[in-house]
Amino acid sequence: MRYALDNRLVVGVASSALFDLAESDAYFREHGETAYRHYQDERIDETLEPGAAFPFVQRLLALNDLRADDPLVEIIVLSQNDPSTGLRVMRSIEAQGLTMTRAVFTQGQAPYAYIGALEMSLFLSGNREDVDDAIAAGFPAGHVLPSAAAYDASDPGLRIAFDFDGVLADDGSERIFKTAGMDAFRDHEVDRRDHALRPGLLQPLLKDLNRIQALERARKDSDPAYEERLRIALVTARAAPAHERAVRSLRDWGVEVNDAFFLGGVAKSQVLEVMKPHIFFDDQATHLEDATDFIMGVHVPYGVANEIVETAPAQEPAG
Repeated sequence: MRYALDNRLVVGVASSALFDLAESDAYFREHGETAYRHYQDERIDETLEPGAAFPFVQRLLALNDLRADDPLVEIIVLSQNDPSTGLRVMRSIEAQGLTMTRAVFTQGQAPYAYIGALEMSLFLSGNREDVDDAIAAGFPAGHVLPSAAAYDASDPGLRIAFDFDGVLADDGSERIFKTAGMDAFRDHEVDRRDHALRPGLLQPLLKDLNRIQALERARKDSDPAYEERLRIALVTARAAPAHERAVRSLRDWGVEVNDAFFLGGVAKSQVLEVMKPHIFFDDQATHLEDATDFIMGVHVPYGVANEIVETAPAQEPAG
């Protein structure tokens, strides 16, 4: 029977995001592909250590218990390894107890072309070039930054946070800020507060996550002792009155978040340190770099914030 993907949240993850491959990558760069293949063969039963995206992936897969006979979440390895060197990755997945059985290995070739074919709402990679290629092709992708975050293994919760402009929404309003400044941006957003922005690359991901939350609410209705695990936050540099267009856009798209932080120039890291999301998506790496000691940060290098050289404007960017 054909295994359909259209009724699931499908995430592609590169081995560079899922596991700590610093040692392996260093060996590859020094010795080349043939020696690297032997290196991995010799260590095939040495389980790779978790990488930055591991806690997020582990907790996301745990939500499959909401529909055990028909998994809600499908996570697929999408890797530039060849099938032979990928064996150690797959054995490590099994040894680490991750319920991931599907993989794509494209020896030395960027795997982004398969994001659409496999109906993925997200592709995560530690390789910035692969992420850039995926976004240039219109696919939802994020660059997983190195992280020192440590999460409480006894906490089953999954906290996901999104920036707004350039992530959940397109960069139309951000462009106003970049080209005309804060006052023009504020006036633009007030004038159009009743008009939803166009969805951004990760809006479909939020929609998929909301479907999982709906199942959690249904479970709690039937079992009051059940504690909902998935919680979603919006963390944006927008502030009043520009916040209203963001809220109305979410409503018009038919999606929702549990929490919203309209920070208006306050450092996002101050909120993120308290929240400790297992993943935070932002289109500006500067908002992530101060927080990687306590969160897993994902840079979405999309839109105007990643097209021009910034000249350090006095005002905080819209996103």
